[in-house]
Amino acid sequence: MFNKKSIEDIAVAGKKVLVRCDFNVPLDDDLNITDETRIVGALPTINYLMEQGAKVILCSHLGKPKGEAIPKFSLAPVAKRLSEKLGKEVVFAADANVVGDNAKAAVAAMKDGDVVLLENTRYRAEETKNVETFSKELASLAEVFVNDAFGTAHRAHCSTVGVAEFIEGEAVCGYLIEKEIKFLGNAVNNPVRPLVAILGGSKVSSKISVINNLLEKVDTLIIGGGMAYTFMKAQGYEVGNSLLEEDYIDYANEMIAKAKEKGIKLLLPVDTVVAQEFSNDVPFKTVPNGGIEPGWEGLDIGEETIKLYSDALKDAKTVVWNGPMGVFEMSNFAKGTNAIAEILAEIDATTIIGGGDSVAAVNQAGLGDKMSHISTGGGASLEFLEGKVLPGIDILNNK
Repeated sequence: MFNKKSIEDIAVAGKKVLVRCDFNVPLDDDLNITDETRIVGALPTINYLMEQGAKVILCSHLGKPKGEAIPKFSLAPVAKRLSEKLGKEVVFAADANVVGDNAKAAVAAMKDGDVVLLENTRYRAEETKNVETFSKELASLAEVFVNDAFGTAHRAHCSTVGVAEFIEGEAVCGYLIEKEIKFLGNAVNNPVRPLVAILGGSKVSSKISVINNLLEKVDTLIIGGGMAYTFMKAQGYEVGNSLLEEDYIDYANEMIAKAKEKGIKLLLPVDTVVAQEFSNDVPFKTVPNGGIEPGWEGLDIGEETIKLYSDALKDAKTVVWNGPMGVFEMSNFAKGTNAIAEILAEIDATTIIGGGDSVAAVNQAGLGDKMSHISTGGGASLEFLEGKVLPGIDILNNK
């Protein structure tokens, strides 16, 4: 059960509320925002606080300026876009030291319902090291702290954890974190069954703990993407030039054995789309397991595998998907990933997409709105699926 207080559990009227958002948006060379998903995701919390008459002070990081005030990482474009979205001027406090004269003056001048945005928290080197002085500076601006940045909830930084320790009043979550934990938490700890997890992406090494943890929870685990070749090799098949992590072959065998012992279906590809170069413009073909010749590499799951995986998903009631089935950025090798997205859009199940590449794949297929929940945090959702405690959520007040 999610037992953290949210913004609706506390009184915020007339109070200065510091909200940690995730405004880490992509910008082009002219500093135009190219994808505003994260800004849109923050609006419900900001709008609620404005309507309740809070003085709303927003903070976020953007990119990796590594403790320097680098102009291309400024949050100024976010302030402009937010003003348009909220229909109200968002005052931008342009301080290189984040909590400076501009910020203090802007906050002092606030009326109920006003919004101020601080400069990039990572302009301060202390931010990522969770240094007490910067946490206290942030806390000094407000009476209440709201964390609504799920994407950085797995990091113990000044603006996610430190500030919550020093704020006078309550530290609670916003709507976005509440929604993330509701979907991911229920999926892993209290799912409507059958629960199927689909793991893809390039490396087994980055998903070790996830596989291990999910084998304690799921009814079926589907493996695709580059990580599948280490499992294939573990089963004794040759994989040619496909992505292979030699050091994890024993681990793959352990996982196959663990699934068997627990009576969990562990599905691996039965055929593979292969090419001789990592390129969209080369001849490709589909081969069964054991058919990858020297000099060829696997770049997607084959038709038979798509059929196998689709059948396994038809009766699922809860599905968690993290990582593509192939090199979906290249149209010739996007078929497997798109097929998974399409079946998830059709089935009558709670479908949760976690992690950057799977989210990009679902959006590329134009099926984002057909999923129950699209996670805003790649690393955070993975750590959550590993069963780890996320410090940015752990620090918040319990109900």
